[in-house]
Amino acid sequence: MHADYPLRFDPIWRRYLWGGRRLETMLGKRLPPGDDYAESWEIVDHGTDQSRVMAGPLRGRTLRELVRECGDELLGAAASYAQFPLLLKFLDVHVRTSLQVHPDDAYASRLEPPDRGKTEAWFVLHAEPHSRIYAGLRPGVDRPELSARIASGDADRCLESFEPAVGACVLIPAGTVHALGDGLVVAEVQQSSDTTFRLFDWNRLGRDGRPRPLHVQESLDVIDFHARAPRPVAPQQTGVSHVQRLVACDKFTIDRWTITADEPLGGDGRCHLIVCRPPPRGVRSHRAGGPCFWISVRPNERPQGSECFVNPSRD
Repeated sequence: MHADYPLRFDPIWRRYLWGGRRLETMLGKRLPPGDDYAESWEIVDHGTDQSRVMAGPLRGRTLRELVRECGDELLGAAASYAQFPLLLKFLDVHVRTSLQVHPDDAYASRLEPPDRGKTEAWFVLHAEPHSRIYAGLRPGVDRPELSARIASGDADRCLESFEPAVGACVLIPAGTVHALGDGLVVAEVQQSSDTTFRLFDWNRLGRDGRPRPLHVQESLDVIDFHARAPRPVAPQQTGVSHVQRLVACDKFTIDRWTITADEPLGGDGRCHLIVCRPPPRGVRSHRAGGPCFWISVRPNERPQGSECFVNPSRD
């Protein structure tokens, strides 16, 4: 078996009370009936949640099988991973998400079962007027104050927030309190983890008419109370005219490509995750830590919706 071509995968849907239908109406996904589709997991290798190759000789194979059977070809220098280290998804936030926080690697490794921590980044694809991102705590907010505000139902008074523009990219390190506000559609790249601690749910009720469970003590244990509140990143020039660096952290790197003709992507010893989002034509490459495949996006081969690929490693 050889992972030697750009790989597309069938999406895995996640339905939550804050979802909608814009994964279909804006991103071109074909959704089943229902009005609460919140997430489309495009690339995932986490427990029983397994992406399956959509087409080609490897059709039907899971991402875990590819890592296990041809890890060198897929990940190159990162072939020591037992599972694919990143998860890529789209989110349709029809109403705001809960206020939540994710643990770091050290804390998550002590859970049962163990998991990775979760550092993530958002790229804003759509924002309604006055949509907000909640990220980080106001200066001086400490554990006792936040705990008291949660108990009194006004935890939002502790939060920093801002109105994002389309195209904004925001890095959310593990330990950062955060929520996505009404009217946002985002692409998210994260560590391959599904550990979320819900700190506050805006005093609303779930589908069963009851408050959804909270994880207040776990949240308070993992929050970094000294961290600076995140803001949209300032794109950095890379020396290549069509490539801007958005994020460079110890978990992944995100570059934004804006291309009008064939461009080679790869040859740098890394595996890339690629998001094609027309219009405008462009490629956002989320590096997973191994070599990369060459790919070009041709003017007459533009994706019809938002599509994601894994480029196996190639020198």
